[in-house]
Order: sequence, then C-alpha cells, then structure tokens
Amino acid sequence: MSVLENLHQAQATTLASLLLVDAQISARACTAENLRLRGYAVVEASSGEEAFAHLETYPCDLVVLDVALRGTDGVTVMRRLRADYPDLPLIVLTSHPTVESAVAAVKLNVVDYLTKPCKTDDLVLTITRALEARAQQLRQQKLLALVGAAMEALREPATVTQSISVPIATPTPVPTLSSEVKNSGIVELDRSKRQLKLRMNPPRIIDLTEGELSVLIALMEKPNQVLSYNDLAKSALGYEGMDKWTVESVIRSTVFRLRHKIETGPDAPCLIRTVRGRGYFFSPV
Repeated sequence: MSVLENLHQAQATTLASLLLVDAQISARACTAENLRLRGYAVVEASSGEEAFAHLETYPCDLVVLDVALRGTDGVTVMRRLRADYPDLPLIVLTSHPTVESAVAAVKLNVVDYLTKPCKTDDLVLTITRALEARAQQLRQQKLLALVGAAMEALREPATVTQSISVPIATPTPVPTLSSEVKNSGIVELDRSKRQLKLRMNPPRIIDLTEGELSVLIALMEKPNQVLSYNDLAKSALGYEGMDKWTVESVIRSTVFRLRHKIETGPDAPCLIRTVRGRGYFFSPV
C-alpha cells in the first residue's frame, strides 16, 4: 500500500469523540449505538453534572445535549457549556421545544436545535457539518498564528541593514510591570528573562516571545478586567491606526499561541478567558 493510501486510510479511521447527554436511558443508548455504527466514539451522560465530570477528564470534539434533564436544567447546562467551553460545538435535542430553550440556543450560538424523534441521518449530517466548521476554524486560527508570528518578527530588532516598511504607526512603549517578577495565582512572570513559571507539580518554565510577553503583562496588570482587541493592540503591542480585522487577527493569534503554551487545556482556558464580542481578561487561579 502506498504512503498516500496509508494516509487516506488513517484519516478515514480517525474517530471524532462525542459526548451525548440525555436523561432517557433507552433513547440515549439507541442514539449512542447508531452514532457508534457511523464511526463515532461516544461517551454517554445522564445529567449535566455527569457531563461536566466527563469533560474535565476526557475532552471531546462535540456535545449532543437533550435539554430535558434531571437536576440542573438543560438551559443552565447549555449556558455553562458555552461559558466553560466557548469553542466546543453544541447540538441541542428536545422532545418538547420551548421559547426559553430556543431563545437560549440562538443566543448561545449552538450548532442546531433539533426536535425528537430525530432521524440518525439528520443528526449525523448536522454533526458532520459542525465538525467540518470546527476544523476550518482551527485552520484559520493556525493561519492567524502565522500572521501574528510574522507581525511579531517585524517588531524584533532588525539584524540586517535593509529597511523595512510596515503599514502601522510608530509603536508606543509596551507595558511595564510594577516589578521585574509578577506573581498572580499559580503564575510567576519574569520580564527580564521573558519566562513564565507555572507553580504546578512539577513546575513548568515557559519561554515567551516579546509579543506574547507584552500581551500577558497587559492582561496580568488588570486581572479580571476585560481588555478589548484595540486595548491590547495599543497598550501591549504598540499598534495604532490598524484596521479592525488586522487588529483582531493579530491579538487572536497571539492569545492562541499563549494559550497553547500556558494553559493545561487550550480549548478550555482557565487563565486567559474570553468574553464574546468584547475581548479577554486574565483570571488568577
């Protein structure tokens, strides 16, 4: 078998991991089995509490949630899922559609709101589209990370005599910490060494780029305070006069790289939190 054929076979046998949350045992078992027959790896949960316990231990690619739950109600679970896992695709199922759950689904940007009984083909089609959209989002994030890295390279001191023209205003000074070493929760940031230490077991020492350091300083100087893309671009990176798309792209890519360096779960960040439509804030833990 050729290398290309091996690659195609590996891609075909790669399973997406789904979390199915449904209080009805028989319905849940039937749906889970049908999805497994279609090639998905399915973890089952009967309540919101059980679902979050699974997510803390076994991250998944997508959640299918029946809002008719015992204990914590489905709308509350929806809201917490979106707050704790903002990028995790969520599909809502219900046998009894209500205005409250439908409005919540729209506001929380769920993938789809399906009524039961739902055909397996319809559910699989919705799952496939959601996973494809998520994959595209991850590809865009990686591309933005490359853009951010390129922008950051232009900010580093030039090592050649060739002049470089950059379409932005003269950078303003990057933020300074009140001391060379900043402590906040489990985080210890050493500006002079451009290093971050996570007080864990065992401790982790992480090297940062100048841009990552500047953004993290800006966030740590104002813990639990939301900073917009423009705030971070201006105060942390010294960029002014840039269009909205470029500002958001650069900041998102910088935060994306930071999260993959310092968060234990980049898809469920604890230190650098997102406020949808507004920006980011640093949450000491």
